Amino acid sequence: MNLVKIPIFRIAIVAIAMALFVALGGACTNPQDGAQAADDQAHPHSTAVGMIEGEEKGDPGIFDDYVLFGQSAAFTGPAGEIGNGMRLGIQAAFYEANRNGGVHGRELRLESLNDSYEADFAFSNTRDLIDKTRVFALIGAVGTPTARAATPQAHVAGVPFIAPFTGAAFLRDPYLDNVLNLRASYYQETDEMVARLTEDLDITRVAVLYQDDSYGRDGLEGVLLALQRREMQPVASWHYPRNTTAVKSATLSIAEADPEAVIMIGAYAPVARAIELLRRDIDPVFMTVSFVGSNALAEALGGAGEGVYVTQVVPLPQDGDIPVVARYHTALAAYDPEAEPGFVSLEGYLAGRLAIAGLQACGRELTRKCFLDGAHNAGTIDIDGFRLRYERADDNQGSDTVFLTVIGADGEYHQVDNLVDSN
Repeated sequence: MNLVKIPIFRIAIVAIAMALFVALGGACTNPQDGAQAADDQAHPHSTAVGMIEGEEKGDPGIFDDYVLFGQSAAFTGPAGEIGNGMRLGIQAAFYEANRNGGVHGRELRLESLNDSYEADFAFSNTRDLIDKTRVFALIGAVGTPTARAATPQAHVAGVPFIAPFTGAAFLRDPYLDNVLNLRASYYQETDEMVARLTEDLDITRVAVLYQDDSYGRDGLEGVLLALQRREMQPVASWHYPRNTTAVKSATLSIAEADPEAVIMIGAYAPVARAIELLRRDIDPVFMTVSFVGSNALAEALGGAGEGVYVTQVVPLPQDGDIPVVARYHTALAAYDPEAEPGFVSLEGYLAGRLAIAGLQACGRELTRKCFLDGAHNAGTIDIDGFRLRYERADDNQGSDTVFLTVIGADGEYHQVDNLVDSN
């Protein structure tokens, strides 16, 4: 983590929330919200709620017979498949718990709002979920720029911010004592990439294509740090505008540098387009991080996906021999028999299970403080073999595990230990 940046973030966290509120004129209407609400109501097992029922007991979102969670994520646009996958996994975990009587007699409910992977929508959604819907906790946010807009509000309000789908370094700041990260960081993912490229294939010419926002720059910084530790620097680094597939100029510049490997920090649609364009001129090793949306990337690449590497932060979602994956398969099939297992929905399921573990630890006398303290005092949280551990009160990341996967000739992901055996 870049420790120089942390004090600035701490000092500015309240100011950021207030400035965003003023900049947005105190309100922001998401044009996708209506369509998303209709989709939620149409789903046979939707846990979204249209209104609050009953009287709160203590902290917001706690009722006699249910606990209310909130989610702001992208359900449309270039990152839409990621948000839909996270919501699917969370809903499967909640549905599984509810079928068994809930947690200490309370059903789990989820209110999801679409932010289209835009920071201003994420800000207004988060404000509404906290102040109007009055959720107990926020869960399954998608993306670094959107999390940057949401986190200050959640921190000031003391609302648990559970398992955001991002490995951004700023979310690992111990000052954010309301955040419970599930996954390994982008720094850990990119370090694994550089380690494998240099140690397995003796590659020295690495280029970086990144999204021009806080997500892309966080991933870029991770690559730069990993290269610096090995006394290297990228032969080229170029960016593209977020929420677009406008990667042509960036790929032309990268191709001119003739790299042996290209690390990409982006979403599935622009990354797939970049691979297509780069392969017209060069034949490097392609690697990208988990946020890309692995299943959507493989589908977008089709037959051209073979040999593309993706670092993951959860196990292979097709491997039913892994206990947590087998449990996920059962829960997913019960909630939505038509749904296909995937990395993102598996992470969403684990996010839901982490929330459930926190609720179980508190018993019937649930509070936000008990929920957060419980995670840090639990030692190891064992989710059917997938273990999370928050070592100290200032440790807000549960897992450090990074898995290396590659798209095979069959279009499926396969876990590998190194780059030599997979070639």
